[in-house]
Amino acid sequence: MRSLFAAVLAAAALTACGPAAPAGDPASVLENPSWFEPAEPMHLVGPVHFVGTGGLGVYLITTPTGHILLDGGMPACAPLIEASILRLGFQPRDVRVLLITQAHVDHVGTLAHFQRITGARVEVMEAEVDLLKSGGASDYLYGRDERFRFEPVVADRALHDGDTVALGGITLTARHTPGHTPGCTTWVTDVEEAGRSWRVVFPGSTSINPGTRLVKDPSYPGILDDYRRALAVLDSLQPDIWLPAHPSYADFEARRSRASSEGVRAFVDPDGYRRRIASQKESLDAIVARETGGVP
Repeated sequence: MRSLFAAVLAAAALTACGPAAPAGDPASVLENPSWFEPAEPMHLVGPVHFVGTGGLGVYLITTPTGHILLDGGMPACAPLIEASILRLGFQPRDVRVLLITQAHVDHVGTLAHFQRITGARVEVMEAEVDLLKSGGASDYLYGRDERFRFEPVVADRALHDGDTVALGGITLTARHTPGHTPGCTTWVTDVEEAGRSWRVVFPGSTSINPGTRLVKDPSYPGILDDYRRALAVLDSLQPDIWLPAHPSYADFEARRSRASSEGVRAFVDPDGYRRRIASQKESLDAIVARETGGVP
């Protein structure tokens, strides 16, 4: 059941965080109502908190010396994210580092806003720097459609595979998992909760959006190899908990409802993670087969 907090925010969200594309439009993906719905913020594990919307994961990682904000929702949803941070007892102004998993509007739409109000460092994979700076205009799939644009952001640090971001005793490792975007990034960290350490993975997306070409006239040179590399990296990880940019991939709402009685163990799902990776491998193989007439 939606909390009083979310119900109060919902009225404002209908206008302040509303769908961006009309029904039936080619960009109708942008009108997914769950992306704009207020969602109750919550503590997940250790210093990790959920502060996203109904359909988009935004994660606040808190430390004594400031906080890390991982991903952001659609551009108009910044007030909802700020309200969620405040609801948990933290201050948006204390965010010191801004990270992303991918430079698509539904995950970086609030990045410029939070960079502006916090002065936080934006640290992203090198292959994502120019895409962020272009505000989405250089995206291989959506670059020509202004409805997928976002306010440009200049990164403060360009990362490479295996680089780490550290703040207040928390260290996140960046793994380059390209394909969905050339700089798509998976984040890995270990946190403490309930007397033990938990491996937490924020996986970069390996979904293949309609219109993407992998083999014939590829959307960008090497995209198929990038997707395969990304899936190999993800397959090598062994998370206890995985927190995707689209929470429904990990059955987040069902786990949220169980957390009141099970605590952190409600979010432990290594088997679900492996099933997701296996499913994405099958999807990739199926698309390659269609493009090649069944020839790998």
